[in-house]
Amino acid sequence: MNPKYHDVYLEKAKALVAQMTIEEKTSQLCSDAPAIDRLGIPSYHWWNEGLHGVARAGTATVFPQAIGLAATFDPDSLHKVGEITAKEARIKYNAARKSGDRSIYKGLTLWSPNINIYRDPRWGRGHETYGEDPVLTGICAENYIKGVQGGEDERYMKAAACAKHFAAHSGPEGIRHGFNSEVSDFDLHDTYLPAFEWCIKKADVEGLMGAYNTINGVHCCANEPYMEGVLRQKWGFKGYYVSDCGALADMHMFCLVTHTAVESAALALKSGCDLNCGQVYLHVLQAYKEGRVTEAEIDRAVTRIMATRFKLGMFDPDCVYDKETDITLVDGPEQRRVNYEIAGKSLVLLKNDGLLPLDKSKLRTVGVIGPNAASIRALEGNYNGTSSRYSTVLEGIQRVCGDEVRVLYAAGCPLYKETAESCAFPRDGFSEAVAVAEASDVVVLCMGLDSSIEGEQGDANNEYGAGDKATLAFPGLQQELMEKLRELNKPTVLVVLAGGALDLNWASRETNAILYGWYPGAEGGNAIADTLFGLLNPSGRTPVTFYRSLEDIPAFEDYHMERRTYRYMDVPALYPFGFGLSYTQFSHSEPQMSGSAEDGSLKALVRVKNTGARLGEDTVAVYATYGKERYKTPNCKLCGFARVSLEPGEEKTVEIAVAPEALMLTDQDGSRYLPENEVRFYTGDGSIREKYNQQT
Repeated sequence: MNPKYHDVYLEKAKALVAQMTIEEKTSQLCSDAPAIDRLGIPSYHWWNEGLHGVARAGTATVFPQAIGLAATFDPDSLHKVGEITAKEARIKYNAARKSGDRSIYKGLTLWSPNINIYRDPRWGRGHETYGEDPVLTGICAENYIKGVQGGEDERYMKAAACAKHFAAHSGPEGIRHGFNSEVSDFDLHDTYLPAFEWCIKKADVEGLMGAYNTINGVHCCANEPYMEGVLRQKWGFKGYYVSDCGALADMHMFCLVTHTAVESAALALKSGCDLNCGQVYLHVLQAYKEGRVTEAEIDRAVTRIMATRFKLGMFDPDCVYDKETDITLVDGPEQRRVNYEIAGKSLVLLKNDGLLPLDKSKLRTVGVIGPNAASIRALEGNYNGTSSRYSTVLEGIQRVCGDEVRVLYAAGCPLYKETAESCAFPRDGFSEAVAVAEASDVVVLCMGLDSSIEGEQGDANNEYGAGDKATLAFPGLQQELMEKLRELNKPTVLVVLAGGALDLNWASRETNAILYGWYPGAEGGNAIADTLFGLLNPSGRTPVTFYRSLEDIPAFEDYHMERRTYRYMDVPALYPFGFGLSYTQFSHSEPQMSGSAEDGSLKALVRVKNTGARLGEDTVAVYATYGKERYKTPNCKLCGFARVSLEPGEEKTVEIAVAPEALMLTDQDGSRYLPENEVRFYTGDGSIREKYNQQT
């Protein structure tokens, strides 16, 4: 939608709200909004999800989980995901509306993306995010949002994105409803807020969602200085602000910033929370009667949310998107093709001693072993739809091998339990796995997690509780099984399906190759199999740091960024942020800088050459290091990136824009500024290193 229409719809919303009674106005403030028939306003349920495809609404394209999308380091892929998600949401919305179904998960307000920073690998919801870096998060979110909210008609949004959860919300899950994030001004503005500013200024995101927690004692859904002052007045946010689901009840039940539901409703509304996912705003009318809120404050909230509905064309009989009715386009052949391509780009090759790619002509048998080999859930992640067609890793390998190579399979062990059958003894699958490995020329281990034990509180349950991870170890008997099979000394590839970095210390020493698949979506098995056998060349990059030990980072509850992520860690990583191998090799020139950061024209020109023997895609990432500054500077800082595809021997110049926001540093008081002293640029990954390929 063209931003010029914002004021038009705001005025229409004001005119509509002016016709409502106070009872009608307050009725619209909860996510399940009833109809107002006399004004032609149909009922509407605001809650819908689209993290990596339309979620919880039946069949949809299930893309790689958000962390896998970030691993592509490819803005175009994020834009495509947004476009397809919005199109499928429209088709589903129109079909549901035609049948009179206006229930939850059928609307056009997608409460995605999750742009919280994946600051700690123990966080169960980390796989919903775009990783640990604010710039990567901002760029991914910007392109996803533009894909969702764009379209053929500049007058309307095809769907509305909502950036969440504002702010400083990255676990622990088990105590999130009453948790107080103690955050310095420096860390808040250096790490936790920049992606939100990016989404507002560069993508004009329509919605923002407030988190459950408090920040330094102030609730995220009642923080007027930030909700009205920073978001709206300073950054120019023009959309609606919604509470996380149940967050307003937390204010009086767990956070204890208020005493009653009426007090919570009044405080949140006055602070700028327009919409309540939950039931607390049913008390707004009582708060009004008690003089706790004014009608003008109620009008402000209702006008904002009605303006969003106008932007979506809900009150316009000739909205072009009402014609999106072709259900055959949902998870259709073209969508699956795009999904496969993106899944391939998301895979990260962490280790390869030369075993990969596998040569089918030299193999008689391949042993596929592990609890995630035939798992659909390990493809999906959370906040997911249901694909009409899945490809597990086992099925993908069977497809590639065909009749020429025998594929043997054994689960070996459950994901986290000790037995696969209720009456069996522990390790009941070990003997079969050993027999399969003994009969195989190469072993593909498919290990990791899935959303049943890694995810959001209430959705995921594990032995640690609430979806977080107490350790980064492979759960259950997986590590023991891997060590048992390694005793056979078979060529071994480890394929990990998980939402974040697990402990790979043993695997990095003992296996021949490691391919990290994240939760790769419905086409993940095909993409993984084609990568193992060289039909695809891996090109993904790590959006998070793989630490050597949890002892290298602070306690989970500590929100200070010291020693966290590649920017502030003080020990070497096992695999650094931005790392990823290929089946070919690339050389980079020193980045040649042109333009100015002050006027936003700064660019890096990098000459890239494919020096290997295979076609491949390379992610050219530009990092900055800084001289002595006023307060605290990172080890290095991602400033921009671009992907390039090159034939063997081919050479191209890649142009990478460096946004001023990506280059900025943060002062002790939280103010942001462009560096005053020497800045050096280099290409590579987020390693802590003494020497860089750099140019001042």
